[in-house]
Amino acid sequence: MTPAISSDSGHVLLMLRDLLDNAVLWWGLAACGLAQLSKLVVELVVHRRWNPRVLIETGGMPSSHSALMTGTAAGLGWTAGFQDPLFALAAALCFVVLYDASGVRRAAGLTAARVNAIAEGQEIAGSLWPGPLKENLGHTRLEVLVGSLMGPLVALPGLALLGSPLHLVQLLRHTLPAAVG
Repeated sequence: MTPAISSDSGHVLLMLRDLLDNAVLWWGLAACGLAQLSKLVVELVVHRRWNPRVLIETGGMPSSHSALMTGTAAGLGWTAGFQDPLFALAAALCFVVLYDASGVRRAAGLTAARVNAIAEGQEIAGSLWPGPLKENLGHTRLEVLVGSLMGPLVALPGLALLGSPLHLVQLLRHTLPAAVG
């Protein structure tokens, strides 16, 4: 017996369908995820160590925040038009995030490193806080630049060639039965 769908749950299903059909969002997230995964590769190649913690940490090469923002902004421009006011808003937010990543957050990380060095030298760390402050908060300009380039390089081909996750599921649903039968 299948449960009845109330009028409210129908709206939720429509919202879920619309969310799965939002290719700009998903390709921006894909760019972010790829940037985050590439941190693991950078860790292996450059530092010659397996460190899966980089997958959930902030900072490092490349900036996944930058990839998310530039991929989403480029995708919005691609689909809505680069003259659209929403693209202007996305681009402005993108610039704020990029500036923040290489400026404010980086400065906070450098400050944390100095505080940690002072606390370590004074042997007062345990009395003030349970452990050292997180130092890798922001990004160098190169890390932001590489993340910024990754965003559109992932999102725009994805939008142009593949579409949204819902579109891909529908395409696979029509392709697989023909291939199997």
